Amino acid sequence: MERSKCQQLEEVERLRFNGLITQQQPFNHQNPTLLLPKLPIDSDSSLISLDIGGTLVKVVYLVRENKKCMTSCSDGAIECHTLDGTLHFVKFETKFLNQWIQFLHSQRLCFVGESSDVQPTGFHKNMTIKATGGGAYKYADIFRDRLDITFDIVDEIASTVAGANFLLQQEIDQEAFTHISGKKTYVNIDHCDLFPYLLVNVGSGVSIIKVTGNKKFERVTGTQFGGGTIFGFASLLTNCQSYDELLEISQRGDNRALDLTVGDIYGDTGYPEHNLSASAIASCFGKVNGNKKLSGYKAEDMAASLLRNFTYLIAQISYLVAAPLGIKRICFGGSYIRGHASTMDNISYGLNFWSKGQVAAVFLQHEGFLGAVGALLNYKKIDLNILVPHKLTAYDSSRLSDVGEEFHGKLEERVEDCLNREV
Repeated sequence: MERSKCQQLEEVERLRFNGLITQQQPFNHQNPTLLLPKLPIDSDSSLISLDIGGTLVKVVYLVRENKKCMTSCSDGAIECHTLDGTLHFVKFETKFLNQWIQFLHSQRLCFVGESSDVQPTGFHKNMTIKATGGGAYKYADIFRDRLDITFDIVDEIASTVAGANFLLQQEIDQEAFTHISGKKTYVNIDHCDLFPYLLVNVGSGVSIIKVTGNKKFERVTGTQFGGGTIFGFASLLTNCQSYDELLEISQRGDNRALDLTVGDIYGDTGYPEHNLSASAIASCFGKVNGNKKLSGYKAEDMAASLLRNFTYLIAQISYLVAAPLGIKRICFGGSYIRGHASTMDNISYGLNFWSKGQVAAVFLQHEGFLGAVGALLNYKKIDLNILVPHKLTAYDSSRLSDVGEEFHGKLEERVEDCLNREV
């Protein structure tokens, strides 16, 4: 029997929280969903967008309930559809892309893009969906051949900026916050006083973008030393299998076992003449020498050193870019922050140190999904003129951990069951 759209969506929600993915197949429903305001639309279908990066795939999909209303205009009252929508956020490692495609196909989900004819599988014929990131080019043939889906590719940086502007301008509850010495403080940013700001997007590499308005931005610079770099080093040194594992073991480590501090050179008083405390790092991995083999160092300490020094470097570069531009607000996004407390503390500490307290780091709850959100907003069915500004509500945050709640169960068994089940 054909399942209704409502039943399909209920099935997706049940699978999300009742057991789809193992820790070996890490699909994470990391962030709270967002309730969108009612908007004029021209279809009753849900929308989906992808941001396919070198390491992670970020998925944003809009599930909506349609109603009819009477809207007045210059010619009188007209009947239209309205949207009660909910944005959902999912991410997984790019290496599991084939499994995810198989799962989508087996579930016959009701996501659509710019198409109207439905195939027996539940997908729309010749469906076009919004996609961004380098993988949108690399994997386009796979989606076309296996799912009959064509990517309408949106520029990656433009999507990232659009997503950040959207999240900052919508006055979403608990979206923007600072994180200093373990304390998270939510901030309300006046959308009329948002620009200019610097957007530092920490992905496999780092892009630093000056944002001066909606669709007004410039990629000022970037660095190849990004999240992919630190994970690459960590994989070689600690045998970590995932970035989340790196974050976890770093919590148990002490960077001072490897890093040379000012105190190691000047003693306990540090170098007060130049505002350098004894605990300030003088040289990353500066204590490592040829007298001790790699096996003599703890993986936890190496992870702690890599993470601390990497985040300090990102903070320093960000400030050095912002200072000559006269920008006082720096927002950090990207999938390598992961809501990780130490990462955010280190960025905040570094930025505060180099700016002498003049600039504070601002983080976003949906930091890793900026590109996917921006791509979704490119659908013609979403009228941004009506959307901005509007108060949005985040919910279900109590069900999710800081670094993402893992799904449970076995993907292979679930997909096999779906493929064998008559629908």
